[in-house]
Formats: sequence, C-alpha cells, structure tokens
Amino acid sequence: MNKHHYLALWLNGFHKVNYFTWGHPNPNRTTIAVHGLTRNAHDFDFLAQHLSKDYHVICPDIVGRGLSDWLRNKTDYGYPLYLSDMASLISRLNVDSVNWIGTSMGGIIGMMLAAQENSPIKKLVINDVGTHISATALQRLAKYVGLNPTFSSLRDAEDYFRKTYSSFGNLTDEQWRHMTVHGVFKTKDGLYQLSYDPAIVNVFNVQPIVDIDLSYFWLKITCPVLLIRGKESDLLSKNTVNWMKMSKPSMKFVEFDDCGHAPHLMSTEHVQIIKEFLDE
Repeated sequence: MNKHHYLALWLNGFHKVNYFTWGHPNPNRTTIAVHGLTRNAHDFDFLAQHLSKDYHVICPDIVGRGLSDWLRNKTDYGYPLYLSDMASLISRLNVDSVNWIGTSMGGIIGMMLAAQENSPIKKLVINDVGTHISATALQRLAKYVGLNPTFSSLRDAEDYFRKTYSSFGNLTDEQWRHMTVHGVFKTKDGLYQLSYDPAIVNVFNVQPIVDIDLSYFWLKITCPVLLIRGKESDLLSKNTVNWMKMSKPSMKFVEFDDCGHAPHLMSTEHVQIIKEFLDE
C-alpha cells in the first residue's frame, strides 16, 4: 500500500484529496473503491489487498474524511464536488477506463459517473444503495453523522463503532479494531475524535429530508453492474432491487444474510464474489 494525494479545485479554492494504491499500475485492470458517508479509504484495506494480486486498486478518502482536507466553506460538501474530485482522480491515473466499487455514498458517486456520456466506468459494483432512498433511512443517518463525539480511549471509540456500525455484519475483533484505529484521530487535548468533518451533515440541513430518486442516472448506465445488499438493510429495499432488476435484466445481484446497511466487504466470501464479477 502506498499513500498519495493531489490538489483538487472547487469554487472556494484548492483542497487536498488523499488516496492509497495497492498493486502495480495496469491501465486495463484499474479499480477504484470508494467508501460510505462517514467512512474512509481504510474500509477497503482487506478487499484491496486481495484484489491487488490482479488489479491496481485505488482507495480515496473523499474530501472531509480520512486524511483528505476538511473544507473551510462547509456548504461545498456534496455530490457535485465529489464527482469533480473523482473525475480528477481518474484523469490523474492516466487510464482510459476503471472498475468502480462503491459503498453507499461511494455507490451513488459511481452511478452518477457511470451515467455520463463517454464514462470511463467499465464495471460497477454498488454496495447497498440503489435508485430509491427513503427519507426515513436518510433521517437515521443524519442523526448520528453530526454528533461529533470524542473518546478518552481507543476502547471507548471501539465501543462506539461496534454500536453505530453493528449493521455492517459479523466483523472479527481485529476488524473492529482496524476500523477504530483508522476511524479516529487524536486531538491536542489527548482525546480521540472521529476522522470526518461533522459538517458533512450539512447536506441534510440545506433542505428538508425527502426521498431520493436516482433512476435518472440508473437508466443511463450501460456498463455491467453487480448490486450487493445486506438482507436487513433499511437503505436499499427489496422493492428497489426488484425495480432495478426489471429495468436492467443483465444486472447481477447478491444478498448477504448476516448484515444490514452496509455489508463490510471484509470477508473472503465478499471478496471472491466481487473478484469473480471483475474477472468476467
């Protein structure tokens, strides 16, 4: 694993976007993996390590998360900026096409990019998000995203992660610790704080929370798609999955029994299913 960054430009100036690379550069086998709303690139360490035997894997920290900059102008957080940053990342890689793996927010970014004319996305893996997102699910996310708790120890932080992300599924103690270590940073006061800007919740505060319809983008996607769902997910409903299947019969679909939103993608089973899809 190697660490890199680049400067991206938006309306109010430049900001740093951090990313990690796994494996050797390969213009025909480049895969980008993008995390969920409050998460970071290290969620894909296990997946990237295994895929890197055959793929060049790129795992960015979306701005406001992980080691990427926190924006001074908090109203800039949102999908237009995220799409621009990821387009810059793809250009920086100097490849004509990429595979895309996206969890939740990362899946939405992937759908939006794949829907564009002349999109470089050649295969799309969407982890537990779809064309319809209910206001109820969004309200649940909004409740914890802006809390900004601090912890006196890593043990306390890990307890928070185990409770907040219990729907991720059956993680080992080592995996919970991995999520915790990479999910917090130490403040000047010696406390541990979550490694994302709590202002990313502003996207929920700009206007009333309502159902989101992404079918406009979905219907424009032409590349092969693998959709993953956690059986207990409240973000990706069975009705949404059925509609996506009906509108795109070629879509591959897999559901994992032991989780909700969103499958952690840290098990050998998860990795194998994704790799088989990418290898096809």
